[in-house]
Amino acid sequence: MIRNFTRSNNIEMYEDVSLKKYNTYRLDVKCDYLVFPKDIDEVVKLISFLKENNYKYLVLGNGSNVIFKNNRYNGVVIKLSKLDKIEFDGDKVVVGAGVSLSKLANMAINNSLSGLEFSVSIPGEIGASVSMNAGAYNESFSDVFVSAKVLTPKLEIIELTNEDMDFSYRNSFIKKNKDYIVLEVVLKLKPGNKEEMNAVIEKRFEKRKATQPLEYPSAGSVFRNPEGMYAGKLIEDANLKGYSIGGAMISDMHANFIVNKDNATGEDIINLINLAKDKVKENKNILYSKFNIRNFIHPYLVS
Repeated sequence: MIRNFTRSNNIEMYEDVSLKKYNTYRLDVKCDYLVFPKDIDEVVKLISFLKENNYKYLVLGNGSNVIFKNNRYNGVVIKLSKLDKIEFDGDKVVVGAGVSLSKLANMAINNSLSGLEFSVSIPGEIGASVSMNAGAYNESFSDVFVSAKVLTPKLEIIELTNEDMDFSYRNSFIKKNKDYIVLEVVLKLKPGNKEEMNAVIEKRFEKRKATQPLEYPSAGSVFRNPEGMYAGKLIEDANLKGYSIGGAMISDMHANFIVNKDNATGEDIINLINLAKDKVKENKNILYSKFNIRNFIHPYLVS
């Protein structure tokens, strides 16, 4: 049925596809269908069809916040990477949900616009960055966000403002209401010095290179730091640095990173996460609620 729909509407679709290059853990998971709508109209048509015909579906950004529990996703994966509009107008920019956040940050710097330097190393797309209020270095996406075009569960396109988004630490209205899909975003930046911004980014990169396991696929830091503590130190104190389950390993360089060292599965990663939570709790008597998974979308798994 979906074959006929995508063919008749000229929507790009592939069957029985590996998602390995579409998630930052490089988990070799297959999906039934992978679809690339080319514009907002196609997104609306596609979602309407999937809902009417009871297809299971997942809108996937850059896959940096997702762990696939199984080796197959029995449904339709939607990539919005063709929603790639980038329009600068003074200190404002209108950008499609499928644009890479790091690409946009570099373009802003080249246009001598500041506000996105924190995001140069964040491996996400704009839509997901809104949803999780992506951030680093005590800055976040909400600092530059003005508004977004959003597709509602009733297939209406509405505009949500910064206030409507109800942003908080790595959270937003979109993340709490997963049936809403970000389509396009307006950001407000400010004038900046290109050389100074590039110098800050270079300094940060050198520090990351010296302290983080960039040579392995990962999703960045896994656990949020409990107040007054560092998650990596807690995991290290529990003697888990370098510990492996299957192909997944708690990094021997930075214990708050779980890396795919050798063809890990989602189950390997989840088992390591649970082990770390249990061992830290035993070692430091920290409640689960204070030692939470940092980046992964609730419930952290895609089945």
